[in-house]
Amino acid sequence: MDFNALFDDDRAVSPVIGVILMVAITVILAAVIGSFVLGLGNSVQQTAPSANFQFDFESGNVTATHTGGDSIPGDQLNITDGTNSEAFPQTSVTAGDTSDKLTYTGDTVRVIWTSENGDTSQTLAEESTP
Repeated sequence: MDFNALFDDDRAVSPVIGVILMVAITVILAAVIGSFVLGLGNSVQQTAPSANFQFDFESGNVTATHTGGDSIPGDQLNITDGTNSEAFPQTSVTAGDTSDKLTYTGDTVRVIWTSENGDTSQTLAEESTP
């Protein structure tokens, strides 16, 4: 038996590699198309911003101040106590910007971010009222 002929014979390698590549390409295409069809690509872009807020309580009113973190569109931020709600007046809220004074009646004041399309929201800051 000629063992050198066995090592030099590579006729079956090409079809096997071809099949493996076709299966890999099919799986990758299915994953990409599936993510667009199911809308998973859109939800990735709607993560909540990272921002810090400080609350100042003064004779029944509260003001929230953005103390650092991401710049956030003002129409996506609200300060609320569960009953009353006030939007931030700025077009873009950055460090140093404050909300209008909110007259609070609840036990907890929150700054709530809402995504651009309104599908998701998250509390960015929360503090108990005095």
